[in-house]
Amino acid sequence: MTHHASKADLSASTLFNFSNHIVLVTGGATGLGEMAAQAFVQNGSRVFIASRKESELALTTSRLNALGPGTCTYIVADLKDRAGCEALCSEVEKRTDRLTVLVNNTGAAWGDDYYDFPEHAWDKLMALNVKSVFYMTVGLEGLLTKGADAHMPGRVVNVASMAGVMTVDVTTGEAGGLSSPGHGTFSYGPSKAACIHLTKMQASKLAPKNIMVNVICPGVFPSRMTNFGLDKYMDTLLTGQPTGRIGKPSDFGGLVLFLSSMGAAHMTGNVIEFDGGSTLTGWRGKNAESKI
Repeated sequence: MTHHASKADLSASTLFNFSNHIVLVTGGATGLGEMAAQAFVQNGSRVFIASRKESELALTTSRLNALGPGTCTYIVADLKDRAGCEALCSEVEKRTDRLTVLVNNTGAAWGDDYYDFPEHAWDKLMALNVKSVFYMTVGLEGLLTKGADAHMPGRVVNVASMAGVMTVDVTTGEAGGLSSPGHGTFSYGPSKAACIHLTKMQASKLAPKNIMVNVICPGVFPSRMTNFGLDKYMDTLLTGQPTGRIGKPSDFGGLVLFLSSMGAAHMTGNVIEFDGGSTLTGWRGKNAESKI
């Protein structure tokens, strides 16, 4: 069974055609989720977005439908527990008989005092940032395998964070002095590290069923989660970016589209660090020298 390049169609319009995609983006009304949803809608996909706040969902849905050519509809959902995840899954099943992409983007952050860190900040973040990824993927497996094959598998794109890879606090930016001393997102990093490991386990389990699972670890992007830091400390944040800028919608939208495309059909279990080079140590060394 040899496949020669001479027989293959490697045109971008074939490799990156999204008009047949049916997509669910959790946390899709704002931030990174909204960027992902927009990328799919602007490329002709049928998109569902889900989150808790109907007013935000309605606003984003009408904005995206005005852009087209794809469509957006919303489902109000709270993924804080298994029941909430299963309720969303069954609502999606009522509206479509197949799903080609699940973007598990729902998440929360929490910053607090290390010596007085509230227990509910552990429970909430493990539930939203890890458990919901597990139950959503389990619950939608049937729709994701529908019509999938080894050449165009179903996709799960999990959204973790550079905070799950590094110990410098990216969301409150301890290194950049964005949080008061002793404060940090001590349950956020571990929850995102767990999301990364869960991705690898899901990838291993689901590859034989033709579902590819990858995880994106964004650095700083504009979203409600980072608003506080961006408003107050943009200059500090930018000194940590070799490019002099933070992430923007085209960066995130482009990567989510790629991971969902025919061009990425053979990729699974990948952890994509997505921070504009801010963690590259060679650059950090040069940056330090220039200040001397």
